[in-house]
Amino acid sequence: MRVAAAQMDIAWHDRETNYARARRMAVEARESGAEIFILPEMFSTGFSMASEFTAEPLNGPTPSFLRSIAAEMNMTVIGGFVLSGEKPGPQNVSLAVNQRGADLALYAKIHQITLLGETASYNPGHSPEPFDLEGIRAACLICYDLRFPELFRPLADECGLMIVIASWPASRQGHWDLLLRARAVENQNYVLGVNRVGEGGGLAFTGGSAIIDPLGKVLARGNETETLILADIEPARVAEVRTEFPFLKDRKEHLLAK
Repeated sequence: MRVAAAQMDIAWHDRETNYARARRMAVEARESGAEIFILPEMFSTGFSMASEFTAEPLNGPTPSFLRSIAAEMNMTVIGGFVLSGEKPGPQNVSLAVNQRGADLALYAKIHQITLLGETASYNPGHSPEPFDLEGIRAACLICYDLRFPELFRPLADECGLMIVIASWPASRQGHWDLLLRARAVENQNYVLGVNRVGEGGGLAFTGGSAIIDPLGKVLARGNETETLILADIEPARVAEVRTEFPFLKDRKEHLLAK
């Protein structure tokens, strides 16, 4: 199964420009044989705390765009935006859409980063939303979630692919690189991290989007420029690694419950 990570240079508060960039990269992904196409966190607006601008309903322009390119190009598409709502209020979410344009999973980011003011603008979600892809069970998490292994660990038994969409700042790029591989190795699954590049909201972003196998091998990685990262993943490889190295069976379940 070929996956494509769109490492975009996101135009600040400019949906139409970002839709055009995303569409161009989706076409490139489809022409490269990708079956899954993934966009970064809040790809249509940038990681903005201005919820009066970023928030939109589930039938708004960004989720509608995701559904349209999925159906048009016959790919599963995943991307991030801000979902409006009176209860609990605006949320930073990811939406997964199948190749027919039907919603697969909507996940609201659980961990907001206080350091960047996210807690004052958006409301947290409560639980991951795993979904089925071609021969593999997956879950999509968002950016700061990557720092919290306890969120990933319970997903290990269910999911062979964990996707992290992000707007991860350049100042902490080394942490992004390290934590992606750690989440893959400790959970013995594929991890796909999709970060942005460029500048926005006073922050710089240097990409490093990566596709990592269950042993921590980096199959593909982006540099600091806008690019499409492609790799083939093998769903059966997850079971093979876990059979050869049955580390997960040695977990102490009572510790996970704390």
